[in-house]
Amino acid sequence: MRKQAAPSAGTGGSAGSFDDEEPAGSPVEKARGFVRRYPVVALTFLVLVASLVLLQFNLGLQVRVLASAYAAVIVVVRAAGMVRSLREGRWGIDLLALMAIASTVVVGEYLAALVVILMLTGGEALENFAQGRAARELRSLLDRAPRFAHREGAGAVLEETPIGDVAPGDVLVVRPSELVPVDGELLSDSASLDESSLTGESLPVEHTRGQTLLSGAVNGVAAIRMRATASAADSQYSRIIALVEKASNSRAPVVRLADRYAVPFTVLALAMAGTAWFLSGEPLRFAQVLVVATPCPLLIAAPVAFLAGTSQAAHKGIIIKNTRTLEQLAKAQTAVFDKTGTLTSGRPVLDEIQLAPGYGEALGSRRILQLAASAEQYSSHVLAGSVIEAAKAAGLGLVTVQQATESATHGVDAVCDGQRVVVGKAGLVRSSSTGFREAAVRSGQLAVHVAVDGEYAGALIMKDPLRRNAVDTLARLNSLGVRNTMLLTGDAHATAAHIAEEAGIGRVQAECLPEDKVNTVAGIQERPVLMVGDGVNDAPVLAAADVGIAMGAKGATAASESADVVIMLDDVSKVAQAVAIGKRTVAVALASIWTGIGLSLVLMAIAMTGYIPAVAGALLQELVDLATILNGLRALHGADRKSGVDRKPAAQPRAVASG
Repeated sequence: MRKQAAPSAGTGGSAGSFDDEEPAGSPVEKARGFVRRYPVVALTFLVLVASLVLLQFNLGLQVRVLASAYAAVIVVVRAAGMVRSLREGRWGIDLLALMAIASTVVVGEYLAALVVILMLTGGEALENFAQGRAARELRSLLDRAPRFAHREGAGAVLEETPIGDVAPGDVLVVRPSELVPVDGELLSDSASLDESSLTGESLPVEHTRGQTLLSGAVNGVAAIRMRATASAADSQYSRIIALVEKASNSRAPVVRLADRYAVPFTVLALAMAGTAWFLSGEPLRFAQVLVVATPCPLLIAAPVAFLAGTSQAAHKGIIIKNTRTLEQLAKAQTAVFDKTGTLTSGRPVLDEIQLAPGYGEALGSRRILQLAASAEQYSSHVLAGSVIEAAKAAGLGLVTVQQATESATHGVDAVCDGQRVVVGKAGLVRSSSTGFREAAVRSGQLAVHVAVDGEYAGALIMKDPLRRNAVDTLARLNSLGVRNTMLLTGDAHATAAHIAEEAGIGRVQAECLPEDKVNTVAGIQERPVLMVGDGVNDAPVLAAADVGIAMGAKGATAASESADVVIMLDDVSKVAQAVAIGKRTVAVALASIWTGIGLSLVLMAIAMTGYIPAVAGALLQELVDLATILNGLRALHGADRKSGVDRKPAAQPRAVASG
């Protein structure tokens, strides 16, 4: 959805910066920041280094006491959390890790115990770092909300009033480019508002006296008066904030990838260790098997691969905030798209020029476009820029303008190259010319009328076109296993159906409010569901979807902060690229896990025979860890297929006779 710059009435900047995850400054400051975020990792590393130093001085007893005491503390602390998880029916990797720590301490392999602890806490730190949890959705959403309103007091004096003090019945003034603070009734004769972030409508919405205005819409170039009909808490913007919060809290938890393999691997390791003890009659054999069964491959395989995958995505302009999102991307079955600013460009372009019979046909479409664009230089209307861009794209130079007068929200009256040109709404052009006729517009189109020297010349027909790479993106998603597609928009059904047919989307749900979007996504059976959108109105459904993907280049901060994935470039093909990266990353993570498990099984089988002493087993296990890490780093590469971006030049507008 196109966003118009809006100076806030006391709004703040975005709080959701990933830069907070890496403290700036000297290496010492960075080290302190790391210790503050991951104290257990830092302490474990310190204990390990201290143990190695003590061993150099032949202080084995001190190493035993230090490592045993530290391992005991870690086991007790982690065991409490593990018991809570078991009571909730969640079996995880902690069980295997704690058994490995305990067994290595029992057989006297204290350094191995410390390494297991380091892998356990370090893997979690890697996963947390990759998630980039510096800021979450609600802070930024609240920062954008208007905080003050301009209320008319006695003698029509404006008072800057906190938004919470506005009551129904208060008369407010909304200045140019400000957000409408609360829902209300328009008192001015007319208003032109940008409601794209609320409803998805990319074209400016014209209101007349008595019509309802929604909070969060952006006012045009002229100040307007309105009467509040609701408090801030009961207005549209606050309802959207509440929806985001509710949707975020209702998400079902996703099981960590490594946890799925922890229980069977634990059972198998115990069975092999018990069998070795039973057949040999030596308790040491049990410990020898468990030493090479330490769960380091499970602890580090997925975090390393996921960190590599998120790093690769970031280099391509795709910010994946949560490592678990990669799993959901890899399994996605349904993709739901917003229309404006997502499948379409969000910026109106010239579609065709309708010429009035006689005078308009005599002037020709190129001359009409040239004169209209020249006059529009002096208009602040949102469509003026689109008309000027259309003239430049057609290779038309703008002519000299002798004088120009703008009628706010209605159009502009100018003298261009000696000819009087009136460009704008039907009412203004009708009153300034003869021979006026209504333009033939289809759903999703808007007419800009043009009169020259008092004669009606024709209309410039504007529309919000489908992105050129949208069709290729949907085809690639289908090839990646995302078989179901839906268009979910606040636009009229006829417009939505036309765009869906053009893009090749299977289902359409139109004229949706934010609540409707959340309910529709919740009812989809083919899951996981990707939701792609931007703007304030998409924030709740992005938070409610299994994976919310925000087109963040021009989208509202609310959408970017509510989503799991933010596309930093204004390129919808990045959605398919994100799915491809997710599939690649999960495949690499699984390969790493199975590589580690396979090598561990081979070592356990050999250890059952007694040919691998505990110390040698610990060293061999580190080689398994190295193989797992190197394999996980493969996620830094690959999944770099053609984006499908169409580089063809824009199609030229058609000229048709209006007859």
